[in-house]
Amino acid sequence: MSQPSSDCMKSESLLLQQLDTMVSEGRNPDTMDIDLLSTEAILHKINTEEQKVAKAVAAAIPQIAAAVDHIVDAFAKNGRLVYIGAGTSGRLGVLDAVECPPTFSVSDQQVIGIIAGGEGAMYKAVEGAEDDPALAIRDLQEINFSADDVLVGIAASGRTPYVISALEYARSIGAPAISVTCNPESAVTHAADIGICALVGPEALTGSTRMKSGSAQKMILNMLSTASMIRSGKIYENLMVDVNASNQKLYARAIRIVMQATDCDHQTARDALSNTGYKAKLAILHVLTGLDQQQGQALLDQQKGFLRRAVEQTKGDAK
Repeated sequence: MSQPSSDCMKSESLLLQQLDTMVSEGRNPDTMDIDLLSTEAILHKINTEEQKVAKAVAAAIPQIAAAVDHIVDAFAKNGRLVYIGAGTSGRLGVLDAVECPPTFSVSDQQVIGIIAGGEGAMYKAVEGAEDDPALAIRDLQEINFSADDVLVGIAASGRTPYVISALEYARSIGAPAISVTCNPESAVTHAADIGICALVGPEALTGSTRMKSGSAQKMILNMLSTASMIRSGKIYENLMVDVNASNQKLYARAIRIVMQATDCDHQTARDALSNTGYKAKLAILHVLTGLDQQQGQALLDQQKGFLRRAVEQTKGDAK
């Protein structure tokens, strides 16, 4: 077996030093005996650790809010929210992105997830992809990433070269750059305009950042996309009124949403959806105000898609 080169040894030594300073890579003193426990006791230990996640995310709400404001501004000028990451972090970004079209009836180009190594990396690790800074720039250029977009770079460790490079590129062209990590004062934080850090502490299994860190990242991404959609008029009260009724379950959900928003019966909701092109938002407006599809759409366009504003305007006009 050949001996590693001096450059390889230096690189390895530097990485070991970095790992030693990362909170997420530390050993958890509360789970040192986890290999000796019964099944239930193991699960209680894991659950106890997971309960720390929500508090860690809550502490980062000011930074999350600042990021949402940037995303809302981008959406208003037809910009995009782009997630980028490697491994588990990249998969979580893709997951949040692909859920946006059916939930909010947005184009699959409005929220995009990019994972180092491409689509195949969703299912199997692509060796070396996360260590390639040039790959990140090529991936962003491939989707014509611009200053109108917002980049969210996701890296639990905070040191992933692919993500750092992406954030630096975003800033270099004037696009807002946001990092999501679980290690304070990390390289991705310094590469971003806004650094979101959920300090969840050491994992139950040392270094297994798919656990608490992954849970925190998913919560944060859910908050970023959902709050941005709410601020962009995609929600009425707390109902998904822009749901895309693309299958039987979602059609039934659309009926239920119309019923919940208007207190109408099942048949009235079905008829309203049928008369408005199966768009829940227009159907609700029709039931509440009597406006037909064309009138309702014109009013919604005037109110930039905000259903509550449209309803209130109609009620005000009727006085």
